[in-house]
Amino acid sequence: MEGLKEELKRWKERVEKAEKAKADLLFCKLSADEECAKAEEELIKLKDLQEKQNKDIFMSRDTQLRILKEENAELKREIAKLKEDLAECSSTLSEYGQIKKKVAEMKMKFSHMEDMKNDYPDLNIQCVFGVTTKIPFRLNQNQALLTFEDEEVAQRLIKMGKHTVNLDNKIADVRVKPFTLERGIKFELHVAISGKKIKVSEVPELSIHEDWMRDKLELNFYKSEKGGGEVENVIYDKQSRTAVITFLRPGAANSFVRCTKYPFFVNGKCYRLSVHPDTDIHLEKFQLYCGISKKTILLKGIQETEDDEESVQDMIEIHFQKPSNSGGEIEKIKYVSKGGTWVCFEEDT
Repeated sequence: MEGLKEELKRWKERVEKAEKAKADLLFCKLSADEECAKAEEELIKLKDLQEKQNKDIFMSRDTQLRILKEENAELKREIAKLKEDLAECSSTLSEYGQIKKKVAEMKMKFSHMEDMKNDYPDLNIQCVFGVTTKIPFRLNQNQALLTFEDEEVAQRLIKMGKHTVNLDNKIADVRVKPFTLERGIKFELHVAISGKKIKVSEVPELSIHEDWMRDKLELNFYKSEKGGGEVENVIYDKQSRTAVITFLRPGAANSFVRCTKYPFFVNGKCYRLSVHPDTDIHLEKFQLYCGISKKTILLKGIQETEDDEESVQDMIEIHFQKPSNSGGEIEKIKYVSKGGTWVCFEEDT
């Protein structure tokens, strides 16, 4: 036990050093502080248990060992969590404050069009998308999640702690627990589509000088039937077979937005160029937030029955919908009888 305490103490000190190294990473510091506070609470509980064990001379040796094993397991989990936090801090610091997080494919919500800040309203098309990630939660075997319409119902059930539920004429005592979610991220995706520039790829490899190729590209888009017009500049990269065409007239590039393939005539032959709008994409208002579902409760200790999963879920839902059981209207419910599954939480809009 002393060794575990010393190891926990060492990891706490390392987390504190990592927090001081980057004061502006407030989210990391808050997370580490919360874990340290939990570890201190667990140590206090352990001391209380040890005092109680010393006073209770009639406690059996098997019971004492079981309690110690549980406390050891809890301390190991706390140490593992502190290690993860320290690794996250170190990784973030090594990237000079940059945050890297994989974001799964999702549907983006269009927010609004941005006002133009120049004298040409058709120069660029600028729009903003709001992105908020879903927060996953692991639901284990014989557990259930219930989301109520009224927040007060969920909080009242959590305060009660234990509930007696009738499952197929079998009385089951289940525990209602609050739970915390992992951190989520939200940001705005700003997209600007140039009204003067287009990107061209798949330029054919020809045995001509680069300057000649630039001239032919300029002439080709100057005479374009799609619109085009006088070309201000052509940037051609022979190695990647790409080019950026800049027109002189504002809004000239908008004619090519829906044109994916464009004819290119050179030396009596016709080639097909891939044409794409020139876009500038960047993130703004990047935020980390802690997910807390005040309307949702976690049920643990649901006893297995011969009924199928859907039937047990219905019985649980009926029980917690009744006002006589301190329940209320349920928005969603998910029960897992075997194995486990992932459920996702979304920010309320």
